Amino acid sequence: MQDNTPVFDTALTRLLGCRHPVISAGMGGPARAELAVAVSEAGGFGLLGMVGEAPEVIECEIAAVRATTSQPFGVNLIPFRTDPALLDAQLDVCRAAQVPAMCFFWNVMPDVVKRAKDAGALVLWQVGSLDEALAAQQAGVDAVIAQGVEAGGHVRGRIGIMALLPELTQRLHVPVVASGGFATGGGLIAALALGAAGIHCGTLFVATHESFAHDYHKQRIVDARAGDTVHTDVYAINWPPGSPVRVLANSVTREAGDHLFGNHPHVLPREEIAHDDQGPIYKFSTISPLRDTVGDMEKMALFAGESSALVERCAPAAEVIARLMNEAADAAARVRAASAH
Repeated sequence: MQDNTPVFDTALTRLLGCRHPVISAGMGGPARAELAVAVSEAGGFGLLGMVGEAPEVIECEIAAVRATTSQPFGVNLIPFRTDPALLDAQLDVCRAAQVPAMCFFWNVMPDVVKRAKDAGALVLWQVGSLDEALAAQQAGVDAVIAQGVEAGGHVRGRIGIMALLPELTQRLHVPVVASGGFATGGGLIAALALGAAGIHCGTLFVATHESFAHDYHKQRIVDARAGDTVHTDVYAINWPPGSPVRVLANSVTREAGDHLFGNHPHVLPREEIAHDDQGPIYKFSTISPLRDTVGDMEKMALFAGESSALVERCAPAAEVIARLMNEAADAAARVRAASAH
């Protein structure tokens, strides 16, 4: 069937070989093969969130994507919080599978960029500042993802995306992708107007049918209003100290009161509140609820960005992307009409 969705040809679509300048974030847990396939099949660029996963799991997820689609996709890893031996094995699996693209996050590591490039993969690195962006470009990445403080999950950015984005696009010669606060076609047009080559969305795709997130997490995003998220490091277990996140407000963030920051993962108590097929999940853990999670999900890390206020319902990923692109076309037409007067 012919796809009549409006097309915005950008440096990102040309680089990645996708139809639309929309990347689904490689969220550890929710972003498995089902979501990556749905996004890539719909013309976006799907990332597998393989943070901390065993090589065998990554191999299986890559195979599952390839068994379902011939469209390009990528794998997301976080070297900063991965044991070096495990990271080596993860990179080896991606190299053997000839993954077309790899996305990384947190501290820029030039040796990791080189390994991925030597394996023939395109490399994207998500950053939170100009200095990190310049370091990533110097290391040889093909594109930079600029993360604003509005973003959900682990947050590297410290300033708003509308200030960070133009600072990066004015200084870099590689494509820059905007992340944090984007869930509408109007947002895509705003990002393009500021020099971005596309947008990187996490919260929007958590609340899709294909996401492996638990239905409770999805519904909390749908129900969220502006101001319902909290920037904090109270969810710290499993990550190094000083790694803030953005989550939906809950009983844990309310109990934290004035102590939303300065929480150390090795000091926080180990109180089991839930479990999944990987074992127990502790209060203050960075593990979010997935389809197979059982327990007190209200207390878990319900990762969500400020764009959660813009997510009105849970829908198939293809429908989400089609809506984004149709909204973008309408927004672009409104801009043209306004400038004609």
